Amino acid sequence: MSVSLPGFFMKKINDLMSTKGYLLADGATGTNLFLMGLESGHPPELWNIEHPDRVLKNHRGFIEAGSDIILTNTFGANQYRLCLHKAENMVSELNYEATQLAYSAISECEREIIIAGSIGPTGEIMKPLGTLEKDSAISAFSEQAIALRDGGVDLIWIESFSSQLEMQCAIIAAIPTQLPIFCSYSFDTHGKSMMGREPKELVALVEDNYPEVVGYGANCGTGLSELIGSTICFSQARNDQSKHIVAKANCGVPKFIDGKIKYNGSPEMMAKYACYAKDIGATIIGGCCGTKKEHVEAMYTALKLHQPKDPEDLNEIVESLGDMTEGNISLVKQSLDQNYVPKSKVNRKRRRRK
Repeated sequence: MSVSLPGFFMKKINDLMSTKGYLLADGATGTNLFLMGLESGHPPELWNIEHPDRVLKNHRGFIEAGSDIILTNTFGANQYRLCLHKAENMVSELNYEATQLAYSAISECEREIIIAGSIGPTGEIMKPLGTLEKDSAISAFSEQAIALRDGGVDLIWIESFSSQLEMQCAIIAAIPTQLPIFCSYSFDTHGKSMMGREPKELVALVEDNYPEVVGYGANCGTGLSELIGSTICFSQARNDQSKHIVAKANCGVPKFIDGKIKYNGSPEMMAKYACYAKDIGATIIGGCCGTKKEHVEAMYTALKLHQPKDPEDLNEIVESLGDMTEGNISLVKQSLDQNYVPKSKVNRKRRRRK
């Protein structure tokens, strides 16, 4: 009896998930490649053919740290981002080679590792606010998704999006691969994406329209507390309990120090964040920008030893992980209590009465 591709890969994910109830994803790509010599402005994806040994080293470091999922070095490997470096004709090659490097990284590992094909946004603005046409976006994402599938990824990982329309384009492009799809927004403006989207809107988009998407959540953003806030909103908005929730936070807050961007998250902070995320309901937990091998290692150890408990209140989360914006706090409180009315709305009502 034949087995469908989505069923085959979901079985692989679920079998691995069943052993501990969550999967640990990897950390940063760009951050670590910069430490290996990548120059600012140079696309990390070109290193798949220029310095494959360094990309391979990054993958192996996360596997050694305990990651169950590694993302291909293909975040910006679409024609729109690559055309800025006159490499738009290399989309298929770079995505395929990235997948082969990931396979090389797991080849010597005795445990099961999942390879996620990373797809990031085009960097363009969709019409009517910008110039990017829907069909053009779908075509660009399709080219990338097909190359990742042909390379042999286990799933498609759509990340760091802010526009709902562009997210739809990426999902539509990924569906023909017949691979499981995970997708995440980056929330960086008081709990909302740059284009004003909230976690509950991504939940509704996926659950109402795209059964092929098996998980959703948040990545990147502006700090650990902020992403935990978004994760709470996802957990509360989720209706289909079979959907996985993704939490992949930056390693704290970025600061510009001595001409370089540095993140203030310590391994201890990342360990606490991982445990909060798990208690809230995230089943795929990892790090994004600034997250190094030692951070993932701390997360692995903390999650392995962690005893499930009721999530802490917001004050304790903020005390442990850093500030949370008032806007995000308001969204969290609304998700937990449908009768909650934000202060801004109360104030506006009062002004109208005058």
